[in-house]
Amino acid sequence: MARTLLAVRGLKVAYGGIQAVKGVSFDVQEGELVSLIGANGAGKTTTLKAVTGLQPMTSGDIEFMGQSIQGRGPWELVRQGLVMVPEGRGTFARMTITENLQMGAFIRDDKDIAADIDRVFAIFPRLRERSSQLAGTMSGGEQQMLAMGRALMARPKVLLLDEPSMGLSPMMVDKIFEVINDIHRQGVTVLLVEQNASRALQLASRGYVMESGEITMNGDAKSLLNDPKVRAAYLGE
Repeated sequence: MARTLLAVRGLKVAYGGIQAVKGVSFDVQEGELVSLIGANGAGKTTTLKAVTGLQPMTSGDIEFMGQSIQGRGPWELVRQGLVMVPEGRGTFARMTITENLQMGAFIRDDKDIAADIDRVFAIFPRLRERSSQLAGTMSGGEQQMLAMGRALMARPKVLLLDEPSMGLSPMMVDKIFEVINDIHRQGVTVLLVEQNASRALQLASRGYVMESGEITMNGDAKSLLNDPKVRAAYLGE
């Protein structure tokens, strides 16, 4: 049986007295692609921020590879292999594409960094073509590719993706989901947080639905995709 890489138990997060996440629990097993879907404001991004140490939790626990990571800084978690591509991409605008990728390997001191940059360029040929271009001059879709490539440079054990399709053209959305699928097939465990429920559930093996800070449904992704409640709420049916 696959081991659990990420386990969130009873997670609560509050912003200035407002309870944004209200006792959320979910698991991600090794080798899985799990989707966490929900409308804007459901608490998905706040959950990811708590998981990656960017937002303090009020109560609950988070285990990564069998150990509690409560109170650990994001830099420690990246070193352990828990890596996030944030909402809004967060590329270094005044650095070139190659420099952005090197920043992804900041925690590493091995000799394979150049080979891994080549690997990222193989996944994203468009980045290779523009390797000396400043990140800030690229399109939103290209910056999303760069943010994903930079995360892969840290050699993640679990890759967390926060709204990767947000604000992108339909053609670029297709490309990004295709790449997420490829990355997963290469053996990376993925937690995909998305408003685009249909695309996210088509890729995933399992899914969780989040509403107003709570997990309201979970199960096999295909079953969720065909569930009348999910279709009515997220697929406009």
